[in-house]
Amino acid sequence: MQNPRKTRAFGIIGQANTIRQVEAHTFKVRSQSGRGEYVVTDGNGRFECSCPDFQFRVKEQKSVEACKHVIALRLYERIRNSEDETDTIQLAKQLALSCKFCGGTHLVKRGQRKSKLGVKPQYECKSCGKWFIENGNHLPRARVDERLQAMSVDLYFSGFSVRKIKRFLQDYYHVRVSHVAIYKWLRKYGPMLAQFTEQFKPELSGVWNADEMKVKVSHTPLVTGEEKWHWLWNVMDNQTRFLLANNLSTGRGFTDAQATFRQARVVAKQAPSVVVTDGLASYNGAYGENLTEIRKIAHLSGSSLKSGRNCRIERFHGSVREREKVMRSLKHQESAQDLLQAYRVWYNYVRPHMALGGLTPAQAAEIPLQLGNNKTLSLIRKATDNRVAH
Repeated sequence: MQNPRKTRAFGIIGQANTIRQVEAHTFKVRSQSGRGEYVVTDGNGRFECSCPDFQFRVKEQKSVEACKHVIALRLYERIRNSEDETDTIQLAKQLALSCKFCGGTHLVKRGQRKSKLGVKPQYECKSCGKWFIENGNHLPRARVDERLQAMSVDLYFSGFSVRKIKRFLQDYYHVRVSHVAIYKWLRKYGPMLAQFTEQFKPELSGVWNADEMKVKVSHTPLVTGEEKWHWLWNVMDNQTRFLLANNLSTGRGFTDAQATFRQARVVAKQAPSVVVTDGLASYNGAYGENLTEIRKIAHLSGSSLKSGRNCRIERFHGSVREREKVMRSLKHQESAQDLLQAYRVWYNYVRPHMALGGLTPAQAAEIPLQLGNNKTLSLIRKATDNRVAH
């Protein structure tokens, strides 16, 4: 006889956004009756659920092993891990030597051919009859698999330079790509991912920490020596560590601070209740759209390092500074803003935060976006599908 709870569990998985992770080992599963959500915890392989079925039948061991919500979560984790593993295996197979035109693997070596990149082995495909040279890339027209592009984006913001990523792809995947192409991927995905994630409304605390830091933009036209230096304005939610804005400007005035807070409002979809800043006068009133709103928002200015009120944004500045050392300064102001947008999305949706129990700021802000283990690849795919749909 089929277990009715397992049948209902499949029904839960079949619906969109029914399971979401709120902490490292805590999930919320939406009730099928539409009466809210149940909390399911997974501690050392032992599941517990807050639903009545688990509390009054499973706990009392009345011939019931698990409720439908626990079964659904087990199936969900199994499917998610299986998809990630399958994706990795498929990538390894597809990057093996195959025909660039039909994908066939029945190949015969036909000597060598001289090209601009040097002497390369030449093959004939017995499936389609076409000849090609092997240059380390399995796709025609020098296109690189999106999974390798996602890996490159992740490696870059994790601390690798573009030239180290180039060497990594060649050594481990036999894919030859220039460091300029990798840099173009970063610029391409930054605005696209930022535009895609702006549709989601994060659940924030309302307390915003704001601060600015000095960064170098090396290819700025020189008039005076100081023109290479720019200001990077950052705004972060205090509780979820969700990065709301990272705006680059040449000045440090009121209009620059105002532009940063407007960017933060677009992401947050609401105004703050408290703003914590240092003593810079440019912050005064820059967080409000009008005088009435400014009076409603509490502004805690003059927050020094010793006070500890702005330590979370200062810690974030340390992470940015680590990334900047590898980059050896930003290059151009326009390209730098694209990279900063990509970094903001990576920081919010991909990078796990130790202070949040291993969750990302997006998970802490309860954004209903299931990304699996390979979060960068999932984001790129979802953003691409969203662009095609619109």
